[in-house]
Amino acid sequence: MVNQVTDMLFSFINYLQHEKRVSPHTILAYQKDLEQFQEFLISNFGIDDISIAGHADIRAWMIHLIELPLSTGSINRKIATLRSYYKFLLRNGSIPKDPTYKIQALKKGKRLPTFVTEPTMEDILNEMRFGDHFEDQRDKIILEILYLTGMRLSELIGLKWTEVDLYECQIKVNGKGNKNRIIPLSIGMKKNIVSYKKVFEETFSIVNSSDYFIVRKSKEPAYPMMIYRVVRKNLDLFVKTSKRSPHVLRHTFATHLLNKGADLNAVKDLLGHASLAATQVYTHNSIEKLKAVFEQAHPKA
Repeated sequence: MVNQVTDMLFSFINYLQHEKRVSPHTILAYQKDLEQFQEFLISNFGIDDISIAGHADIRAWMIHLIELPLSTGSINRKIATLRSYYKFLLRNGSIPKDPTYKIQALKKGKRLPTFVTEPTMEDILNEMRFGDHFEDQRDKIILEILYLTGMRLSELIGLKWTEVDLYECQIKVNGKGNKNRIIPLSIGMKKNIVSYKKVFEETFSIVNSSDYFIVRKSKEPAYPMMIYRVVRKNLDLFVKTSKRSPHVLRHTFATHLLNKGADLNAVKDLLGHASLAATQVYTHNSIEKLKAVFEQAHPKA
């Protein structure tokens, strides 16, 4: 039975990695969630096969997680993991029905995204001093491209030079669900990429079709924690908020576009969101700006 369970988990992880093209960070989170659920079933009900767990078993685990306590977001992510796993088993014919069918996610209040203000972002890009060595120029381009394109961490890590079209001033990004989208490059961004490419080729060799855009000094692909360290190190000098992750630069990209009057649907497409609802969370910043304009300009404000 243990081997059978292990095989199903392996098949699911393989499915996420090769068919859904989920990021390594997300795959690791899914794997940990499933392992924790399995440990809970074994210790509480003597069940070592996740596939035979029922609605009541999953509800019991949710109650256990609430009592730990875990945040609503963390619990909902674990529920989402189970949903994905059981849907996978159902499609494969491994289970007759989905035990998560009537499981509902916990309600949570909307959390507004953290972003860097426009003046601060200008200071970061204009006042930061980077050396001429490859790693310095790479770190500089990491900050610039995350802010000026709004791409996700996993998208940047998976980006190859062949997807950077300097002639057309655009980048082809492979996003969630293996969906491609085109992000335009500004003239300034193009100029900086040309400079980075020169250092890249001086350090390694002429760029070829298999080369990743962001690499380590060994020319191996970048990994999530490396990008985190680069962003955190540079934002630390200017930003006082506790959140200084690559995703903050994505939030900043979206917020600044909307504050400048960009169309919500256009921002949605640039971010690669599946629905407009995911993009609307950024409109709160534009509303705050409108309030400030109103209070300053309206005679009755």
